Amino acid sequence: MKGSLIIFSAPSGSGKSTLIGHLLKSVPDIQFSVSATTRQPRGDETNGKEYFFMGMDEFKNGVNSGQFLEWQEVYPNQFYGTLKSNVEEMLNDGKSVLLDVDVKGGLNIKKEMGENSLSIYVDAGGIDVLEARLRGRGTDTEESIKMRIDKASEEQKLSKYFDWILPNKDLDVACDELVKGVVKYL
Repeated sequence: MKGSLIIFSAPSGSGKSTLIGHLLKSVPDIQFSVSATTRQPRGDETNGKEYFFMGMDEFKNGVNSGQFLEWQEVYPNQFYGTLKSNVEEMLNDGKSVLLDVDVKGGLNIKKEMGENSLSIYVDAGGIDVLEARLRGRGTDTEESIKMRIDKASEEQKLSKYFDWILPNKDLDVACDELVKGVVKYL
């Protein structure tokens, strides 16, 4: 493989999607790897753009046949994974690939890819900040917020295993630091 992997992980509400969008606009040589999921599309999401939407049987068949670089049951009956073929094709073309994966998936990829990857964990500044951001979005049920906060508490404990913990208390500062750090890595 010729390219490099940038593994981006963070709890819900950390600003991960906004940071990724900024990075992709600022460093056009990076290709985004679309993840696969068993969850239903939300709003205007399009298959192949935001996610590859798969049925549960299709996803599990992919797991059993080794089609995923990593996969996790992120929430009950909601699986997410990174398709090997997608990533390998971009890396073999010499491209740097950005992966947006959950925290455990990110650590699994880092373990497998080693020095050919940079793992980044976004730290929004604590559970209270994450909860306020999730509530502020107005898109999640109370049950969903509780589930995401409980998961975030566990994910924060794993942040120390990432190459870089990127603070996101101030979005403009985090965006600048992200671009500088990734350009330096590449």
